[in-house]
Amino acid sequence: MPERLAETIVALWTPLIILWITLPTCVYMAPMNQAYTLSTGSPLELGRQSEELRILNRSKRGWVWNQMFVLEEFSGPEPILVGRLHTDLDPGSKKIKYILSGDGAGTIFQINDITGDIHAIKRLDREEKAEYTLTAQAVDWETNKPLEPPSEFIIKVQDINDNAPEFLNGPYHATVPEMSILGTSVTNVTATDADDPVYGNSAKLVYSILEGQPYFSIEPETAIIKTALPNMDREAKEEYLVVIQAKDMGGHSGGLSGTTTLTVTLTDVNDNPPKFAQSLYHFSVPEDVVLGTAIGRVKANDQDIGENAQSSYDIIDGDGTALFEITSDAQAQDGVIRLRKPLDFETKKSYTLKVEAANIHIDPRFSGRGPFKDTATVKIVVEDADEPPVFSSPTYLLEVHENAALNSVIGQVTARDPDITSSPIRFSIDRHTDLERQFNINADDGKITLATPLDRELSVWHNITIIATEIRNHSQISRVPVAIKVLDVNDNAPEFAAEYEAFLCENGKPGQVIQTVSAMDKDDPKNGHYFLYSLLPEMVNNPNFTIKKNEDNSLSILAKHNGFNRQKQEVYLLPIVISDSGNPPLSSTSTLTIRVCGCSNDGVVQSCNVEAYVLPIGLSMGALIAILACIILLLVIVVLFVTLRRHKNEPLIIKDDEDVRENIIRYDDEGGGEEDTEAFDIATLQNPDGINGFLPRKDIKPDLQFMPRQGLAPVPNGVDVDEFINVRLHEADNDPTAPPYDSIQIYGYEGRGSVAGSLSSLESTTSDSDQNFDYLSDWGPRFKRLGELYSVGESDKET
Repeated sequence: MPERLAETIVALWTPLIILWITLPTCVYMAPMNQAYTLSTGSPLELGRQSEELRILNRSKRGWVWNQMFVLEEFSGPEPILVGRLHTDLDPGSKKIKYILSGDGAGTIFQINDITGDIHAIKRLDREEKAEYTLTAQAVDWETNKPLEPPSEFIIKVQDINDNAPEFLNGPYHATVPEMSILGTSVTNVTATDADDPVYGNSAKLVYSILEGQPYFSIEPETAIIKTALPNMDREAKEEYLVVIQAKDMGGHSGGLSGTTTLTVTLTDVNDNPPKFAQSLYHFSVPEDVVLGTAIGRVKANDQDIGENAQSSYDIIDGDGTALFEITSDAQAQDGVIRLRKPLDFETKKSYTLKVEAANIHIDPRFSGRGPFKDTATVKIVVEDADEPPVFSSPTYLLEVHENAALNSVIGQVTARDPDITSSPIRFSIDRHTDLERQFNINADDGKITLATPLDRELSVWHNITIIATEIRNHSQISRVPVAIKVLDVNDNAPEFAAEYEAFLCENGKPGQVIQTVSAMDKDDPKNGHYFLYSLLPEMVNNPNFTIKKNEDNSLSILAKHNGFNRQKQEVYLLPIVISDSGNPPLSSTSTLTIRVCGCSNDGVVQSCNVEAYVLPIGLSMGALIAILACIILLLVIVVLFVTLRRHKNEPLIIKDDEDVRENIIRYDDEGGGEEDTEAFDIATLQNPDGINGFLPRKDIKPDLQFMPRQGLAPVPNGVDVDEFINVRLHEADNDPTAPPYDSIQIYGYEGRGSVAGSLSSLESTTSDSDQNFDYLSDWGPRFKRLGELYSVGESDKET
């Protein structure tokens, strides 16, 4: 360590010594030939008092040496002397005081106010602060008056190599393609040194590789990492760890160093062709497999990864190229062989295919390594299966006239068993497609016959499904659609296309077209419809109307004269015969109703009723309707008014049959005994004796004052409870101050004439232990169970 410290001191301070010798000493000339001198400590005499500079008197001001230096990280036992301030005004009488101010004055730097010596009292770090700006001044010791203007100077902290290089962004990761040529750039790294890059070699860095050779190299000054070996193969080794060192002092001995790691990953290139795992593949498939089903998979392995390993599969040769296809599965990187067309074991039992796998993305740099493809042979064996029947056609189209006779043959379907055993076939109709059972089929030969009459006008097409079933194996079933078209025959007579009603103006002219009519026919002839119109033979010489055939197959009705009067005849009926052009032709007679109406001068119909003549002049039908509506509204208002008046004059007394209390039904009350077969009547409780006296209203507060009741004498024990209830009920009914809810008073009265009598304990004169409940068994199962419960209770008490 002493030798290293000596080397560091010599390296740092040698330039300062040379500068010290060559630079002249400068003197700051103060006014009136007074000189202010600044002296510094010699670099070679650290910790000692520097010798005093010579003071030269000149007539003019000169440059002043305004910098001092102090070594960083100095930690001696005494404060280090940085420099000394001195002035010619100080004869040594100690009447001058030196004052120091600025950065760190008093805390880092301290001045002897008598001698002017400046000391560093703290350990300094150049990386924290490189220089300090201070101001020095000489003042009178007694008066503190300035003797000279203040002088500013700088104390610089000199650097030593106390910081090792650091890789701030490490560890590093980089990639380089495999098979790269020698010297391919991988990446570059950067280290930083906190020491002074200007002074000395403390921050001069040199890079080297500690681990990672001989695969990679590094430029010592730029730190660019390059490949040191050509054609590195990712499939052999994919990742490399490189340890990089940065050393200061230009890499010389004694310099500080720092290290980092660089992980280099080789990226893949397409330098390997695909290769099938085996040269021959065997697959078997039933002949009845569904089209598009995967039969098997073949795979060509590729050492590359990603898109460089993607391969496309094709069938390049074989006797089954038309029946099979191969597709590429991008996820599994294999080829899937699928069926394109149906197989037939009876026709061919095996197929041979030649498949090829070729890389999709080929790198032309490695095309010389050979073709990036491979081939394999695939043999497919077809297995026999019990197949369903096969129809001679996938669909059938049959035609039949709508007047075809029942049980006539419409057409025939045929099917066969493709298996070698050739089972017989049985035909049937899927009745879900023939709900009305209009057709039948012969189960043996497949002939379709008509079961019910057809009507083309109701349905032109009938779509049914024929089922073919093997007799030896009923699970083998095939279906085929059959479309039956019903052909038209002339079985419908023509008629008016709509319900026509013509209007004839009284002031119409002769030859005027009253109405144009058209006809329709439900039939559908091949050449279209053509209708013939005529009047009935007895109406040929009709004096009022005539007809005219139009080119568009319609008919116009014309008036023969004018002067029609609706008072004489309001309606005319004109029968018209319509015939079609079928074979044989059909005809029908349709009647046209013609009404005579009053019209305006321009022929607009205004009224067609005879009653219009009796209407008052100037009043239309709308006005009469409005007047009638007003009359009806007035009548309704009068009726409502009378009804309200009558309702207001009704007496407020509620009759017996309207008593609201009868609407209250209690379902938990016992009835009037076994003889009571009618609904519960609360009137019995109101007045069991049938007293039909006047009952005051209970729903309003009476105007009479409350009359206190007469006190009743105590009731003896032998009084009749029925009589007691009647008295209390009579009092309540005739008390006008009793509220409505007091009108319903139920005392458990059982009714008169009941065989069971009263079950109330009020009439019980004996104790429970003296009663016998056996008689309840005669009343029915429910009362029998009740008697058993009471009997058991009594037995428990005795026990």
